[in-house]
Amino acid sequence: MTEAAAPDGRFSGLPGRPGKIIAVHLSYESRAAQRGRRPAAPSYFFKPSSSVAASGGVIERPVGTELLAFEGEIALVIGTPARRVSMADAWDHVAWITAANDFGLYDLRANDKGSNVRSKGGDGFTPLGPDLIDARSVDPAEVRLRTWVNGDLVQDDSTAGLIFPLAQLVADLSQHFTLEAGDVILAGTPAGSSVVVPGDAVEVEVTAADASSGRLVTTVVAGTGAGFDVSVGSLPAVDDLQRAEAWGTREAAGLPPETGGRLSDDLRAKLERVPVAGLSQQLRTRGLDNVTIDGVRPLQPGAKLVGTARTLRFVPNREDLFASHGGGYNAQKRAFDAVEEGEVIVIEARGETGSGTLGDILAIRARTRGAAGIVTDGGVRDADAVTAVGIPVYTSGAHPAVLGRKHVPWDHDLTIACGGTTVQPGDVIVGDADGVIVIPPGIVEEVVDAVLAQEDEDAWIAARVAEGHPVDGLFPMNAEWRAAYEEARA
Repeated sequence: MTEAAAPDGRFSGLPGRPGKIIAVHLSYESRAAQRGRRPAAPSYFFKPSSSVAASGGVIERPVGTELLAFEGEIALVIGTPARRVSMADAWDHVAWITAANDFGLYDLRANDKGSNVRSKGGDGFTPLGPDLIDARSVDPAEVRLRTWVNGDLVQDDSTAGLIFPLAQLVADLSQHFTLEAGDVILAGTPAGSSVVVPGDAVEVEVTAADASSGRLVTTVVAGTGAGFDVSVGSLPAVDDLQRAEAWGTREAAGLPPETGGRLSDDLRAKLERVPVAGLSQQLRTRGLDNVTIDGVRPLQPGAKLVGTARTLRFVPNREDLFASHGGGYNAQKRAFDAVEEGEVIVIEARGETGSGTLGDILAIRARTRGAAGIVTDGGVRDADAVTAVGIPVYTSGAHPAVLGRKHVPWDHDLTIACGGTTVQPGDVIVGDADGVIVIPPGIVEEVVDAVLAQEDEDAWIAARVAEGHPVDGLFPMNAEWRAAYEEARA
């Protein structure tokens, strides 16, 4: 380290207490590929200087949480003030680089809406150090970052893998406010970030040529005390999306692979042709009887529904839980914002029709996102307006009351129960005037082909009945009629 240590031991890896810590949301190609989205420009969030910790310390995983994740990062320490500097001059304002660990608690992420105030602002959530590397001796295009968990190398990348060069981050931020001496910029994490549990030790090292930050060591410990107080703020809440992003992949989180939100054009066309009654019959022959979402009817007569499930779950209203989960960017809004083209939002409302589970604004949002439809075993508000939106909606009925009369929006993208049947994300959903049916994605191709074959057979039988033949022996076909049918097909 090239400067005297700050009096407070938390800042021993820095020249002093930073005035600002600015972190990048997504900046590495490997991480963007893992997340399935690549930003066109960098975006940021602030972390408080009270979150800084020194090497060799501990981080608590709070009581009642499960998704504490590490993120090894390169930290830039500003040496001279920068305001509206160019990319060509930006690096001159960086005095040192060092190792950082941008810890995050995904249990608290949803209600932060990208600010990460609660999820990444906790005490000890920004370890830095232990040593500073002189930025004047560094080629910013050739800096290496490595992270180990319990001695195993889990992240190994370099600034060559950045979407946005280090100098661009300095120049961009200086457009908006003055970067002051001692401010810290966290340059983002590559793929490999994942969940750690009490007892795990995380080490991060930054190297440039022959210089090293040394290994930044942090040990995870279990939190103590009563946990979070619902009377003053949001409680921790997790769903499968948060688990997948915290662990890095669905597989690492122990979740089943996604089947993808889009059906092939050929399969969708087949499903649009076949009746739900025919699908029910074929599923029954395969031992699947409990696959109908009962009690729902289309708002638009004649509407055909075909898509894959995106799930949303409501729990019975409890005033304290609605206070913590019902407002803000709740699970209902997140589900409607996240639905993809060709997906069907399926809502578990326990068959409770005493309030609406969506209205026209959310129906418009789903249509704009390209959703194939909505199924709810609860009520719909603004039923005429929802109908006019034009997206297929199947519901148990209309009701004028708002959501909070009966429901709390709790979580999404998980296995739910709707209309008496189990629905998982990625299940194939088909609806017509007879109702809505759920098809496991692994057998949908064989089922729809079997229905089409049965439809051809039934059409031939119907033609024979219309000619005056009795149904006995024809429906179902005996051996004689079967031979006649096969001959006609040939």
